[in-house]
Amino acid sequence: MSLRVRFTLLYSTLLGGVLLLFGVLVYVLVSALLLDQVDRTLRQTARDILANSQVGSVGELNVVTLPSLELTASVYVQYWDRDGNLQMSSPGIRDLAQPLDTTNLSSTRPVFRDVYIRTVHLRVLTVPLQAGDRPVGVLQAATNLGLVDSIRGSLLSILVSLTALSVLLAAGASLLVIRQALAPLATVIETAEQITRADDLSRRIPYNASPKDEIGAFIRAFNRTLERLENLFTSQQRFLADVSHELRTPLTVIKGNADLIRKLGPDNESLDTIKDEADRLTRMVGDLLLLAQAESGKLPLTMAPVALDELLTDVFQQMRVLAGEKVRLKLTDIDQAIVNGDRDRLKQVLINLTSNAIHYTPAGGEVYLNLSKSDNTARIVVRDTGPGIPQKDLPHIFDRFYRGEKSRTRSKTSGFGLGLSIAYFIIEAHGGRIEADSHEGQGTAFAVYLPLLGS
Repeated sequence: MSLRVRFTLLYSTLLGGVLLLFGVLVYVLVSALLLDQVDRTLRQTARDILANSQVGSVGELNVVTLPSLELTASVYVQYWDRDGNLQMSSPGIRDLAQPLDTTNLSSTRPVFRDVYIRTVHLRVLTVPLQAGDRPVGVLQAATNLGLVDSIRGSLLSILVSLTALSVLLAAGASLLVIRQALAPLATVIETAEQITRADDLSRRIPYNASPKDEIGAFIRAFNRTLERLENLFTSQQRFLADVSHELRTPLTVIKGNADLIRKLGPDNESLDTIKDEADRLTRMVGDLLLLAQAESGKLPLTMAPVALDELLTDVFQQMRVLAGEKVRLKLTDIDQAIVNGDRDRLKQVLINLTSNAIHYTPAGGEVYLNLSKSDNTARIVVRDTGPGIPQKDLPHIFDRFYRGEKSRTRSKTSGFGLGLSIAYFIIEAHGGRIEADSHEGQGTAFAVYLPLLGS
């Protein structure tokens, strides 16, 4: 069963239930009002009769005058004495020898009851009569309910007909409205099938109606999913191409040296080259595994309080050896700051940023390290006086295997373009952020922001 049919049945059922409840209430209310009107007429008739009657010396009821019975042809009256003998009947039922209501003839209190006499539906009021504490008889007044039954039957037919007609009209209208409302879903299905057939993740689902309704929200979410899938697919293709390119160079070198050894015999230079390239492959595989863990949110971290000032001092002492006489490494402002983090991973980030700054800064240049605090945040800046990064490259420097060739050329000792990606995910896993600011010819500055412990 389609969604349109299910919604239509649901709406029709709900409307039918509401109309049925409304119809029952109307029917019951009208019936109660009609019966109340009949009962008031019977009570008034009984009061008129008793007001114009008197009890005889032996307890019989003597009716002086019954003007209302002559005027109210639809009301019938019987008077039965205490011995069960019919003493008086209204003109319309003088040939009726039985009580109008046999069941309540001996009742001790006034009571109403519906009875059928010769297929005639009557409403009967039975009133016991007493003279002091002595019963003298029973007065029964009745009226024909044929008109009331006719009105109730007509009302029931009208209510049933209107309910059925309303449900049918509502079902038809609901089917049209729901079909129009769910029409965009057909577009979603068609687009999804086209994407599946053509492997074209660049397609998007058009939607011109209100973007705030549920269908619009669903299509926006679907389009965002398509966009993310497209980005992931493009990233995967680029990743595979980059990995293939990065693997090709060391493998080619290893293969070339292996062929050389096969022809000329082993030599130390060829063996050292093979070892260096194998080490590069090992580092790249390790970086790729670490990056895969970071991107999946499963990067293992040993969280503990870390004194950033001590950590930065350790990195400074270690990197001074790498800088040597080529670059002047300076530790400027440094504040005491403690964060909750993995010391080894944070040290890996700082070493990566500092080694990059030293590597890409020309001889005689300077690299500055500083640590400061502001608004419950620790800020570490690694700034160099190198050639800088072109503006078009800045948005991509944290992408895998990305290296701006104009400002940062490849060399045997250069990395694979994975270090900044790993640093980005490590800092993000610590609840911080890393930013880069660079201008060509004016150097580059990387800023790492981490929340202070207890903030």
